Amino acid sequence: MQRSLEQRMAIKFCVKLEKSAAETIPMLKKAFGVDCLSDRQIFRWHKAFAEGREDINDENRAGRPSTSSSDDNVKRVRDLLNTDRRLSVRLISETLDITKTIVHEIVSESLGMRKKAPSQTCFLVADYLVKAGITVVPQPPYSPDVPPPQTFSVSASQNPNERTAFWVDSDIS
Repeated sequence: MQRSLEQRMAIKFCVKLEKSAAETIPMLKKAFGVDCLSDRQIFRWHKAFAEGREDINDENRAGRPSTSSSDDNVKRVRDLLNTDRRLSVRLISETLDITKTIVHEIVSESLGMRKKAPSQTCFLVADYLVKAGITVVPQPPYSPDVPPPQTFSVSASQNPNERTAFWVDSDIS
C-alpha cells in the first residue's frame, strides 16, 4: 500500500510538471522496477490528477461496511465465553445472533483463543494392549519423563517384507 501511495505521489508530481502519461510511465518503471503500477493504473491516476484531484488516497468503496466484528460484539462474545468456556461456535452464534464465521473470527483473531483437544488414541492399539496385559500409564504428551519407545526394526534390505519389528527383548528369541 505504501509503495502505491509513493507512485501516486510521483504521478501527481509529473502532472504538476506537465509531463504526459506516456512520459510518466518509463520514469515510474525505472524508479520502482517490478513494483510499478500497471500502465492502465498510471493512465487512470494521471487523468485524475490532471482533472484536478489532489488526494492520493483511495476513495471509500461502495457497499455496506463490516460491522459484525465490532467492539460491542467482541465484548458480548468475551462475556459469554467467561461464563462457560466450553461453548461451541455454533451455540455462541445462535445465542448472540451473529454468523458463525464472524464468531469464529472473533474467538480466534480478536480473543486469541485456540482449540485444545486431547490427543487421539487408536482403538486397535488400545485393544491390543488390553489383550496383551500391558498396563497403560496415562501421561501427558511430549512429557520429558516418558522414555523413548522400546521399539526398533531390523532391516537387511530396503524390502519392507524382510523387516521384522520387535517390541521388547523377550520377543526376539
